[in-house]
Amino acid sequence: MTTVELNPFPSRSVFLGVDVGTGSARAGLFDESGKLLGSSSSPIQIWKDGDCVEQSSTDIWHAVCAAVRAACSLANVSDVEVKGIGFAATCSLVAVDAEGSPVTVSWSGDSRRNIIVWMDHRAVKQAERINSFNSPVLQYCGGGVSPEMEPPKLLWVKENLQESWSMVYKWMDLSDWLSFRATGDDTRSLCTTVCKWTYLGHAHMQQQMTEKASRDMEACGWDDEFWEEIGLGDLVDGHHAKIGRSVAFPGHPLGNGLTATAAKASTKQPLTSSELGLLAGTPVGTSLIDAHAGGVGVMESKSDSDSLKKDSDVDTLCTRMVLVCGTSTCHMAVSREKLFIPGVWGPFWSAMVPEYWLTEGGQSATGALLDHIIENHVASPRLANQAASHKVSVFELLNNILKSMAQEDTSSPFVAALTSEMHILPDFHGNRSPVADPNSKGVVFGMTLDTSEKQLALLYLATVQGIAYGTRHIVEHCNAHGHKIDTLLACGGLSKNPLFIQEHADIVGCPIILPRESESVLLGAAILGAVAAKSYPSLHDAMKALNAAGQVVHPSSDPKVKKYHDAKYRIFRDLYEQQLSHRSIITQALS
Repeated sequence: MTTVELNPFPSRSVFLGVDVGTGSARAGLFDESGKLLGSSSSPIQIWKDGDCVEQSSTDIWHAVCAAVRAACSLANVSDVEVKGIGFAATCSLVAVDAEGSPVTVSWSGDSRRNIIVWMDHRAVKQAERINSFNSPVLQYCGGGVSPEMEPPKLLWVKENLQESWSMVYKWMDLSDWLSFRATGDDTRSLCTTVCKWTYLGHAHMQQQMTEKASRDMEACGWDDEFWEEIGLGDLVDGHHAKIGRSVAFPGHPLGNGLTATAAKASTKQPLTSSELGLLAGTPVGTSLIDAHAGGVGVMESKSDSDSLKKDSDVDTLCTRMVLVCGTSTCHMAVSREKLFIPGVWGPFWSAMVPEYWLTEGGQSATGALLDHIIENHVASPRLANQAASHKVSVFELLNNILKSMAQEDTSSPFVAALTSEMHILPDFHGNRSPVADPNSKGVVFGMTLDTSEKQLALLYLATVQGIAYGTRHIVEHCNAHGHKIDTLLACGGLSKNPLFIQEHADIVGCPIILPRESESVLLGAAILGAVAAKSYPSLHDAMKALNAAGQVVHPSSDPKVKKYHDAKYRIFRDLYEQQLSHRSIITQALS
């Protein structure tokens, strides 16, 4: 009787998705229709010192477990109802020793700080050196590695922290570490290894064609000459034991599922991070990078107009680009044929949707940039107080200020025109794509001595527009190299901001589909658990079953809006060209 009371829905199947972002760990529970039953988040610690950004795997595991237990409690979901688990995380680099304990990657020597966060740019020089070798593997990451990828970071540690380098037993992407911590299975994901480690996933193409079932495979996609050439030949030792001896397609069931330790700690111990509060043996799927989980969680969302199209599913999927908008923005598009696009990462085979080639563009700072612009303005404290008193977000308050300004200003026929004299290049953390210049800097054109809330609103709007012009540049560049993108899908925190989405629709000139469920990254992670639990025959089948469209935002029909943004886009492109010219002038002057 007790079991029945605790579990009133014994036949219910629930899938758990865990997402570790830059600032928090989140957990979400979804039913068999992809509906969110409940979610929770727990903050994680981060250390920033110049270009160095670090975290702790111990702290993250604490946060993951707290979020999972809270989500299950809020959703009234029992452990027996959770049929599968999937993990997603930022593409940060984790270092552990032979016991699984943290190894420091920090100048500070603090052993807790064993993660180099994705946005860390300490390895810019190492990336430049690696790219100078022109290895064949580099053509699969846009022509060169970024300092946000793992090889430059690994090289930095070897060159600067010799003691740590000798102590590390495993180097892992954060999402792979999470699934390893949960299951004890060291199988790596094709998503992480292909996208961030230069692993050549298409080495498995023939295997996948002959054996449709997702499975783990001996890692045959490492290019040993590349690792030896760049000075990391010791990572080839032991059949690549430190960086991955076996790989698997996303959603492949790992080990024997959750270990007893990860499921629930011993009763002799206090409540600790090792307690997920779930059943040992619960299936766990091979992981995804967080942005890629967002793609899995939204890419098959069909609007009413999509359902009327006569094109095949393949054609529809290949005309879409997913914007995963958070601290940064990732731009994900898939194709049946491999497309080499200068300055854009990929083509990555089966890194997101099995048997499709992935193109991955991105902007290194979007949500982070908006926060930076707002929080460093003189009017920010006053604005924050106003937002708190009205019980709205700062973004909502700024959007309302802009609407009022447009109504008052007869010279501005629409809100976007308020920034006619202000232009922003949003490369405050370099340009990830399509120019792939980590040394690019942000530019703000049109500043005055005005420090009012209205001036901050204009600066905020111009920043949103600058970010959207960057997306337009990426879309145009991808289409010029073989893609046929005509529809955007957006998820992540920034997608909840109506001004951000409308400006993107107007500037790019594409409709934007928003998902029915706002937590697309969590849904994508949960889909991995559903596939691991064998609830669906494949990842793509699970996407079709669990993705669902919500609102569709269309570009403005006013031709004046298009003409205005076309003009501002030309200025946007000029800002970078001027920067290159200025850089050259100064270089010559100092030579």
